[in-house]
Amino acid sequence: MASGASRSPWAGMPSAIRDFAEGLRRWELWITLGWHDIRQRYRRSTVGPFWLTISMGAMVGGLAYLYAGLFGQSIDKYLPYVAIGIIVFNFISNTASEACNAFISSSQMILQTKAPLSIYVYQMLWRNLLILAHNMVIYFILLIFLKVEAGLVSLLSLLGLALVVLMGFWSGIILGTLSARFRDVPPIVTSIMQVAFFLTPVFWIPGSLQGREVFANLNPFFYLLEVIRMPLLGQVPPVGMWLAVIGMNCVGGLTAILFFARFRARVAYWV
Repeated sequence: MASGASRSPWAGMPSAIRDFAEGLRRWELWITLGWHDIRQRYRRSTVGPFWLTISMGAMVGGLAYLYAGLFGQSIDKYLPYVAIGIIVFNFISNTASEACNAFISSSQMILQTKAPLSIYVYQMLWRNLLILAHNMVIYFILLIFLKVEAGLVSLLSLLGLALVVLMGFWSGIILGTLSARFRDVPPIVTSIMQVAFFLTPVFWIPGSLQGREVFANLNPFFYLLEVIRMPLLGQVPPVGMWLAVIGMNCVGGLTAILFFARFRARVAYWV
């Protein structure tokens, strides 16, 4: 009976939570590692990370021009909608995909350094936040030229971003651990995110597809996207949308803590 109790995930919860707290406390380490990742990726490049911004801008302009005609939308209002949608969903998609490799890509450090495993999830999130910051240049350019009236409501996007990042942390813990054990998980997640891009109202408006609103209402990515996009467009997300994202974080957090408590000690053997 004692042996079964020792294997219970509830028994390992304090250790898992300490890992999260200790990893957060060592913020200088994962911030440095995240910066290093970006510098290494664009070493000897003149434009550097802004290549991401340029390619994102080209994608936004092309899709906005095409679908504005298909959906009969005014380009002045439709372009910011598509731009923010693609930028934010790209952040969500990259976070989910890179979460799978959070531990695998850091296998050497995990085996050679005694540090909280959560550091590598924080590193992944910080790296993607840096990329998001570069891409948000597109939004600020649109603010100037299209006169998007966001106002003080836009500050709510910071709260939305915080909730999305928190959800990314829980996903990183779960997907990172799963992927360390089962190497089929990363390509599965990548395929899911590719399909989700088209099923989520990134460049289409829910009300424009009669009878297809279910793709938005039952889509968790829709809520994660809108709590950031709506404030940046000067709209206040409804209470139900906030509750949905908070609920996802509660379920994701409990699942991540129990899952990590059960398998944290095995990650070093799996990577």
